[in-house]
Formats: sequence, structure tokens, C-alpha cells
Amino acid sequence: MEPWRDVSLPAQERADALIAVMTLREKAAQLVGVWVGASADGEEVAPHQHELEEAVDLAQLLPHGLGQLTRPFGTAPVDAGLGALSLQRSQQRIAGANRFGIPAIAHEECLAGFAAWGATAYPVPLSWGATFDPGLIREMAAAIGRDLRAVGVHQGLAPVLDVVRDARWGRVEETIGEDPYLVGTIATAYVRGLQSAGVVATLKHFAGYSASRAGRNLAPVGMGPRERADVILPPFEMAVRDGGARSVMHAYTDTDGIPSAADPELLTGLLRGEWGFEGTVVADYFGIAFLKLLHGVAEDWSDAAALALASGVDVELPTVRTFGQPLLDAVADGRLSEDMVDRALRRVLVQKVELGLLDPDWSPVPPALEGVEPGSPRGRVDLDGPGNRALAERIAERAVVLVRNEGLLPLGTGARRIAVIGPNADTPMAFLGCYAFPVHVGSAHPQVPLGIALPTLLDRVREEFPAAEVLTADGSGLADAVALARQCDVVVLALGDRAGLFGRGTSGEGCDAETLELPGWQQGLLDVMLDTGTPVVVTLLAGRPYALGRAVTDSAAIVQAFFPGEEGARALAGVLSGRVNPSGRLPVSIPARPGGQPTSYLAARLGQASQVSSADPTPAYPFGHGLGYTAFSWSEMTVDQEEAPTYGEFELGVTVTNTGRRVGTEVVQLYLHDPVASVVQPVQRLIGYQRVLLSPGERTRIGFTVPADLAAFTGRNGQRIVEPGELELRLAASSTDVRHAARVRLAGPTRVVDHHRRLHAEVHQTGLDPLGTPRGGLPRSTAVG
Repeated sequence: MEPWRDVSLPAQERADALIAVMTLREKAAQLVGVWVGASADGEEVAPHQHELEEAVDLAQLLPHGLGQLTRPFGTAPVDAGLGALSLQRSQQRIAGANRFGIPAIAHEECLAGFAAWGATAYPVPLSWGATFDPGLIREMAAAIGRDLRAVGVHQGLAPVLDVVRDARWGRVEETIGEDPYLVGTIATAYVRGLQSAGVVATLKHFAGYSASRAGRNLAPVGMGPRERADVILPPFEMAVRDGGARSVMHAYTDTDGIPSAADPELLTGLLRGEWGFEGTVVADYFGIAFLKLLHGVAEDWSDAAALALASGVDVELPTVRTFGQPLLDAVADGRLSEDMVDRALRRVLVQKVELGLLDPDWSPVPPALEGVEPGSPRGRVDLDGPGNRALAERIAERAVVLVRNEGLLPLGTGARRIAVIGPNADTPMAFLGCYAFPVHVGSAHPQVPLGIALPTLLDRVREEFPAAEVLTADGSGLADAVALARQCDVVVLALGDRAGLFGRGTSGEGCDAETLELPGWQQGLLDVMLDTGTPVVVTLLAGRPYALGRAVTDSAAIVQAFFPGEEGARALAGVLSGRVNPSGRLPVSIPARPGGQPTSYLAARLGQASQVSSADPTPAYPFGHGLGYTAFSWSEMTVDQEEAPTYGEFELGVTVTNTGRRVGTEVVQLYLHDPVASVVQPVQRLIGYQRVLLSPGERTRIGFTVPADLAAFTGRNGQRIVEPGELELRLAASSTDVRHAARVRLAGPTRVVDHHRRLHAEVHQTGLDPLGTPRGGLPRSTAVG
């Protein structure tokens, strides 16, 4: 048996044995993907695709091997069973054509579910953040991973760990929020879930993509090294260290003139040298070619290939452009050492070994087709079964944020005539982000059915309120909308976004906004609805937060849902009726004015409202805010000690009681305030959180063990340090709603910390009886929030 097929040998030895007998062309072939069926006519799903897509001669390429197959399900609508059969045949052809029998890694997008026709469209990542529930997101990711693996996919291009820095950026919907700790914990949970199903998770976009100037897609990034180290990088470090992520995708952007794809300090020095990452670094689509085309740091394709490979990019995606003949030319003329090719190849082959692709019993037949008669798989693979839909609904319910409520909600049975008005009232696609298959690919195939059931808000409101008369108007005719509103007891005003790509929507990749005013004529519609005298529930289906003008003071309620997926309409209707007690919290602040960007709750004191500027960035509703249909009291805060060494920890706790009349969830948030530091710090930042579900009258004790490491920041000399001095630990219901605070002090010398530092506060929850005595049955500790 060839040593690379010997399962008793370590993966590294098997990879090295194979590398030793491969030609340079065979080596290079393992470092590229091929995108079969991608459009080259300008109707692209990736930037500059029509400029960079070239026909690939598979007959010439495959005898040397192939590293990856790009989006076999996510390029065109295909029945899942037929797609699995097609992928099986492709793998047979690939493995049969090269002399070592090496199949390809098949990768897919899975940002809001498997981006395939007929697959479940889950809520977008911004909704994941709104749940403050890592366990639920891990459950979702595991379900997505099982669906991917069942049809033969090995790698998923998710999650996105970009921290929102400017809400005008079109890809805000793909992010988890504006706080690095929330982003890191939720993303780590996703990584663990996806990889538990045997699918490689790919962290993106490494690093700084979301900090582009003016929120423009692919624009230069001007942040300094401290913002990068303390805001942008921590989620990636968490997902690598805690999540064990096996792949990373470089960002398109340059930071201070250095493109991520050509940054060896980032891709090799930090990622591998400091954090110990051992997986593969893959290119964002066409990102290596952009070194020549957009960044102007490479003279030709060979130069781009050499620069990226030497910096630490291992695989060119989505298709071969620079890592083919240009890479071979770079080796031939001495611009690139073959050792660099071997370095990348070793990582790729180790991953293939770990996926079982080099095992002697490897089979191209995906699990979903095992036992299915050849040639008859149509309709035999269900990617949107009842379990998936139930999970999508649970996430949507926990992600809906009740932002404002003047006592109108829940509507219950009191409303007899309900007007559902607005551009998103009767629009199925209003619930989907730009990476959901019906938007991302299906929009180019309007003659093909959606592939999933996608009820509208109007459908679900009618279902939720069977005794009410539910009327509707899209709002484009203002006079008709006003007349309808005045006839009804309540207006559910459905506003927000329509996702798309590269300007074909109001949210999504390449759909950046100049201001945070509601798109199009929606602000005018909102204003006239508020003038009707009928109570207005502003319901937002959006990919980013928007300034809501008079709604902040004049609406009866505001309900925010960030593209909540295929079951989002039912979740929203349940919140309106009271069937669902909302528990979502804002993962991004809602601005008070449309022109106040960029801003973030992580601002330092000079970044907040002041007497020396007429521009006030104070949000209308802050990060972490959210209401529900019950009430909670917080009491009996304790801190074990007021002083600890700079290597020590603090213990604090609080009792939370449901003082309302129904079961509900409170989200206890822990913030750190560092009043005096050697470099400017944000006024506060999230360092822990816990969802707490309580019945009426029930009490629980929430405890946090807070290591001094969580006070670390990047000092003047670029080292991460823990300084002695005062800190304030704040227990809060949002970033501005502090319920209890404790002043503590760190004593001793300044400590330098590295990637071995502790990243989390431990959380303990103990049930209490009505007298406050511990019941003992609920102690819990978690390392992710």
C-alpha cells in the first residue's frame, strides 16, 4: 500500500510521502479550484467575475489533479439528489484522471444555511447575534453541516467574523454585530457546530474588511494597529483557539496599504506563528488576481501568485487564474521557491487526509445516495425537512428584537381590523439575505420555483389572527394607504430592505448605503402613517439598522428583525400576537440620525456626544437593547473582593427575578469600564453575557468569574498588557442600561499577555427558591458567553 493511503500513519507523514513523488504541475493543481458552470457574461455572483472567469480545459487539467470544486450546488438551481449524483460523478472523474486517485474538496457557501436550491434558509448572521445564544447557533450550524456532508460537500465558507464598524456597509447583514466578544462567541459556536458534522469551517474575512472607509465594499482600510488588534482580530483568535477552525479566507481589502492576500505578518506570522493555526488559508474569490487588477502591488499574474503564496495563501478560489501556469512560471524564473509550493500543498493534503479523501476505502458516493438506485435520486434528498424548519423558527423567534412598546403589544385578540402596509408586507424575499439561494442565485432564474415555502408577513398575520379582518397595501400609493390605515385598529407597517448583490438590492454584498435613511420612499410612508392617528407598529425586515425618525417618539411599537429567514414571518406574527415573548437584543445600535456614521458603542469618550461638536452620535437605541412582555428585577449584587493581582480574577454575582406574569428571558450582560489606561480605551466593552429563562416569580443567581486577562489591551509598544489600576464591572440589560456596577482594582506589575491568555468569563447559574435559598440543580459554567 502506498504510504499516503496508510491510515495508521500520521496525516503529516502521509502528505509528505505524496509530495515526494509529485511533479510541480501536480503540486500546483492541488492548490486551485474550478468553478464549473459559472457565468462569464457579467451576471456574476462574485466581483469582477466577468473579467476574470476563463474557460478551463478539464481534459488538460484533470490528469494533473484538482484541489477544489467550487459551488457544485450553489451555481445554478439543481435538485439536491441530482446534484449529489452529479458531484459523485465529478469526483469519480477527478480521482480517476490523476495518477494518485486524489479527489477534490467540494466547497459551498453556508452563511445563512446551505446555499443550495431547496435548502433551509436560516436567519442571517446579524440575527444570530441578536439571539445572544451560542448554543442555539451551534445547533443550527451542526444541522447545516449534516446537510452539506450528506450530499458530498466538505468545506463551508462561513462564518463571517467581521465586526461592524460602519453600518452603511452593505455586508452588515452577514456580520454578527458591532462587538468583538459577541461576534467571537457566536462565530466560535458556529465553527464547532459545522465541524462537528465533519465539514471544514472557513473564517472570513481575515482581516479588517468591515473597517473600509465610508462603508464602501472593498474600499481601503485606514485603521491603526491597535484597532486591528483589539477590535478586528479577537473574534478570529477565539474561533481558531476555542473553535479549532480549519480554514481561513483572506480579506479583499488592504490595511494601510498592505493587501491581506499579500501580508505575511498577518497570514503567517500572526495566524500560524502566534495563534498556532494549522489549517488552510483560501483566497476570497479572485482575491489573488486583485493584487494586480485592483491593488496594483503585482506586475503580472505570476507576480501575484508568488506574492500570495509566499505570504501564506494556500488555495486559489474560485477557479484557476494565477496558481496555474503563472505560478509555474514564477518557480521557473526564480521568483518563487518550490518550497513555498510544498508548504501550501502539505496543508492541503493534510486536510484531505483528515477528511478521509486519501483513505483506501474512500468512496465518491455521498451519504445521501447510499442505497439509492443509480439514476433515480430526484426528490430523494430533503434539505428543508421539518427539523430544519423548526430550528429556523426557533432562531427567528429568539432573534426578533422588540425595540419600543408603548403598551400596544401584544395585540392579542383586541384588534379586529389590522392593516399590513408597506413594501415588505406581502413580499416573500423580504425575509432573506443576499447569500440565501433564492436571492444569491435564484434571482437569475426567475422561471424556477423558489424551492422552499416562504410565507409573507401578510400570510402569517392572517393565520395568527383568524378572527380579525386583515387588509393590505404596498404603500406606493400613499393616499390609498392612508385611507386603509384610518379604517383599521392598528397598522403593521412592514419596512426595510430587499437583499441583492452589487447594487441589485438595498442590502448585501456591494449594496452600500450613503446614509442610514430608510431606502427609497419608505420614510415618507412612515411619516404619513404616523399622521393617520391609527396606532402604528413599525416592523423592520432589514440587513442593517436604520434611523427611524419620528417612529422613535410617535410609533406605538418598533419590532426589528434582521432577515429572519424562511420562518421569520411566523416568528414576527407570533411576537405581534404575544404567542412569542420576544427576547432578542440589538447586536448593532440603531442610529438616531441617518448621517451619523461611522459610530459604534465601542467609542472612546471623544467619540461620544460632546459640547465641542454639533454632531451627536448617540444612538436612538443602543447595543444590547431589547424588550419583552414580562419584567425582571436585578438585586443583591456581590463581589468577592475589591482587589486582585494582575494575574488574578474577580467573582461577582446578581440575583435576577421574573416579576412579571409570564415566562420570559432576560439577557444579563457584563461590561468592563477602564477609567484610566496608558492608551485610550472604549468607555466600555462586553466581556460576558448569559440568557436567563424564568417563570413568573422565579429567581436565579448568575455568577461571573472574571479573569484579569479580560482587561488586556494593546499598549503603546504593541504588546498586549494587563495594567494595574481601577476597573468597573457593570452588570447591564444593555450597553446603556447598567443595573449594578462594582469598582475593583488590579494590583501589582503590568503583565504582558499573549494568545495563551484567558478569553472568557466563566458563567454560573444557580436556581433559587422564593426565599433565595439555592436549589442546587442548575449550576452551569460556560466558556462562550
